[in-house]
Amino acid sequence: MADEDDSADKTQDPTQKRLDDAHDRGDVAKSQEINTWFVIAGGTLVLSTFSGSIGSGIEVPMRNLIANSWMIHADGPGLLALAHSLEFILIGVLGVPFLMLAIAAIAGNMIQHRLVWSGESLKPKFSKISPAAGAKRIFGKQAAANFGKGLFKVIALGAVMTAILWPERLRLESFMHFDPAMLLGATSSLTVHLLGAVVAMLAVVAIADFFFQYRQWYDRQKMSLQEMKEEFKQSEGDPHVKNRIRQLRHARMKKRMMAAVPKASVIITNPTHYAVALSYERGMSAPLCVAKGVDLVALKIREIAGEHDIPIVENVPLARALYATVEIDDEIPVEHYHAVAEIIGYVMGLRRGLSGRRA
Repeated sequence: MADEDDSADKTQDPTQKRLDDAHDRGDVAKSQEINTWFVIAGGTLVLSTFSGSIGSGIEVPMRNLIANSWMIHADGPGLLALAHSLEFILIGVLGVPFLMLAIAAIAGNMIQHRLVWSGESLKPKFSKISPAAGAKRIFGKQAAANFGKGLFKVIALGAVMTAILWPERLRLESFMHFDPAMLLGATSSLTVHLLGAVVAMLAVVAIADFFFQYRQWYDRQKMSLQEMKEEFKQSEGDPHVKNRIRQLRHARMKKRMMAAVPKASVIITNPTHYAVALSYERGMSAPLCVAKGVDLVALKIREIAGEHDIPIVENVPLARALYATVEIDDEIPVEHYHAVAEIIGYVMGLRRGLSGRRA
């Protein structure tokens, strides 16, 4: 019942991370019928292409061996040399066909999924010996599908063999009177024809089974809403933690910004909502924004400026424009050079006048 409840909760399509994690565990959509089809199709291709060369490649050495058997040394080294020579003959004759069969077997897996390197399937699991899990495998949807596939293959294979061999029944009876040396050649074309029909029939089974296995695998990867939330937290970070980090960064930036206000040359205000602190010294290419803020932050900037006798200039459009277009520690935009230059020039003039009076 718990498994059914879990399956009912998993209504969301899996994310790409979920699919990638399944692949890393070795859990992939795989149909054994695809592998079987590739092996049988490869065997049919090998038989139709290399049957003649394989036969002659084995027949000639065997004839020579039998004809010259009296020359073979029966001692240990002689028999070992004979075994080595036969081994090389068989490798030379069967090497390419076996290589093609191996490639067909590998292709049957590669066409279904990416290469998998995982030891997850080797780990001991209680579910493999659980009676409940065993009963589910016996009476579950997968078992019913396997039974249906097996039944269909038996019926389809019987129908294919009947359709091909029944018209040849009289010819098959005559094979009893053939010389054994002629029998292989007489049956090779019929064998290839029969295997070709079997491959075509199994192709239908393999394609249908692959889509069934993929659907089963995809349904297993589906996620509940809680799982999606947990994955989002893992990949994107906990929203509460991210918000706390954002608050700490903002607090540090604000503290550093307030520490830079006493170094400002002038404060341009809204006058109550915006405040932008600019710093300029001779030799600089353009004034720098060392602090900016709105409302309470702007009020704090003005308070610090007042404590350090930094001029505060009210310019509503310039304050708004600077606040919107310049970042902390950046130079002001070119379009504001003229307006800011006038203000800084005015401030410097005031400072020179104050310095003259004090002198």
